[in-house]
Amino acid sequence: MVERRREGRLRRGERMVVMAHHLLNAPHRLFSLGTFVELLGAAKSTISEDLGFMRQAFDRFQLGKVETLAGAAGGVRYLPSPQRDRIRTLVEDACARLRDPSRVLPGGFLYTADLISTPSYAGPLGEAFAAFFEDSRPDVVLTMEVKGIPLALMTARAFDVPLVTIRRGTHATDGPAVSVNYLSGSSRTVQSMTLPLRAISPGARVLFIDDFLRGGGTARGVYDLMREFRADVAGIGVLIETPSPREKMIDRYISLMHFQGVNEKGEVQIAPSRFVLEAASAR
Repeated sequence: MVERRREGRLRRGERMVVMAHHLLNAPHRLFSLGTFVELLGAAKSTISEDLGFMRQAFDRFQLGKVETLAGAAGGVRYLPSPQRDRIRTLVEDACARLRDPSRVLPGGFLYTADLISTPSYAGPLGEAFAAFFEDSRPDVVLTMEVKGIPLALMTARAFDVPLVTIRRGTHATDGPAVSVNYLSGSSRTVQSMTLPLRAISPGARVLFIDDFLRGGGTARGVYDLMREFRADVAGIGVLIETPSPREKMIDRYISLMHFQGVNEKGEVQIAPSRFVLEAASAR
């Protein structure tokens, strides 16, 4: 809580800093104007005026959206919504880091753990996913253990919804659980995924976020698993996709990067995906 200034009412700049702090730390969360009226000791009309100035500043400097909703159940909330050209810049920078040949792993994968576990990258990448799936309004962000967790957590934060992690095996601490088998799109082996019964409510809208997509077998398994929970897959987002195999086991997803492999010169060929490029050119 913020104590009111002993020498008098808070100045506009001080009020705006306090409100921005609350909004930025809880994206998508709806705050009633009464919350700020009580917190800052200002009239509702003053708070509304302050938010108008804040909205203009956020728009001018492309910091996201400060959205005001009218009505008894209304209020104000912050939507990260980074500009699509900024997303392209972010992804291009990440691709530049991933072009280091020493990152190539056996099987044609890239070592990305250090990048996606760094908050300065994971946070903006999560906001980028939230921008692409802004209209999906998920109730839950879902991921598969382990590598996708940082990205999924930052995406969940951007939407202010829970993160749920699918396991590859059962754990006694999870309680009753549902398991399904799925065919790996890359290794073509049968694997299993498990989720506690209490993790997803029937009718929930689920956004699945993962770090890598090859054949799409894991994502296909998520559809089957969510069918058992009677939940709806509102979208699938992956950090990196590969062109091979050409036929994916899913046809609706968004990727941020496209990894073609390593050429004869030993150069890592990775670039922003067509989704990022098309979004940036359409602004």
